Amino acid sequence: FFFDPFQHLFPVHHKYLFISDIYIPLYLFVISLKADTHYTKLPSPCYHTIRKQHRIKNRRRLSMRDVLEQAVALGKTHTHEGAVATYIPELGKVDGSQLGVSVFCRNGKRISVGDTKVRFSIQSISKIITLAVALEICGFDQVFKKVGMEPTGDPFNSLMKLENTDSSPYNPMINAGAIVVASCLASEISFDTMLDTIRALCMDPDINLDKKVYHSEMSHISRNRAIAYLLESKGYIEKNKDVENSLHFYVKMCSLSVTAESLAGLGLILANDGIHPDTGKRLLSSQAVKIVKTLMFTCGMYDGSGEFAVRVGIPSKSGVGGGILSVVDGEMGIGIFGPALDKKGNSVAGECVLEYMSHELHLHMFDPQRHTL
Repeated sequence: FFFDPFQHLFPVHHKYLFISDIYIPLYLFVISLKADTHYTKLPSPCYHTIRKQHRIKNRRRLSMRDVLEQAVALGKTHTHEGAVATYIPELGKVDGSQLGVSVFCRNGKRISVGDTKVRFSIQSISKIITLAVALEICGFDQVFKKVGMEPTGDPFNSLMKLENTDSSPYNPMINAGAIVVASCLASEISFDTMLDTIRALCMDPDINLDKKVYHSEMSHISRNRAIAYLLESKGYIEKNKDVENSLHFYVKMCSLSVTAESLAGLGLILANDGIHPDTGKRLLSSQAVKIVKTLMFTCGMYDGSGEFAVRVGIPSKSGVGGGILSVVDGEMGIGIFGPALDKKGNSVAGECVLEYMSHELHLHMFDPQRHTL
């Protein structure tokens, strides 16, 4: 029982009101004074798990490699929560426990931890490259005449809004929008030329078409074929365009074999406004880079983009092959490989890695300590 020196001044039914109004808030205030202010950041299962496990408090400033190693250690504890993609049978053969992260910085620093040299299927991350090249060749007006710029809140392969509304595909990061962009490019540029462009953008001359993934995806393409012909029926793919040719182009782009380091290289070029950091050559226009990074931030993580933007705050694009490409503008590119996916199609461990990095290195776009590296 609490001793209340003023109890004689109040009736019984007021006495307990006085205690709850004074003692409980006082108790909470004292507890708040003892709390580590570092814990006032955005709640996050991944972030607070690593803090609890490692008891990181009032410790020295970690190096970039230290942060990456801890991030990968954390991510490894979450791989069991996801599963590899099986709707493309070849992707279902991948070991879901793999995880790696590469960071390529503008200052020339290159750091990789984990399975960063393992080749995997780029899948939807190719939509970034296809969009950028389409903007260069076809122009802004031509591309966005047929595809929008808005998040959908629906799965990446959904037909619902396309079927039930008169709207064009909501953005180029979903399958419908990417197929429209592919139809614009398929008659303008050969796949071999696109492959050379991708090798330059990713700073990886060994990128190639994974024919096993390509044939596996083409043999299970019913849904994307339905999307493509629906797009044609609504006029978003022009009648003079070959729908099948557009589909083959789209799937070939998704079947490229990359590494986490390839994605970090692409991220660095986007972070550097489209300019190759070693040669100084401009590979993409500033306008195309700006558009791509904006859509990565708002739409790049499928129907999980909003929560990811809040928790991580780094423009990113995921793919069901397990990759995530992230761009810290003006500073670095990040590439991640973690093939165990959540229900939205994003790498479970990869998201944990990025969230931890974002907090530890102040990489969130709106972090007040953003430029402290």
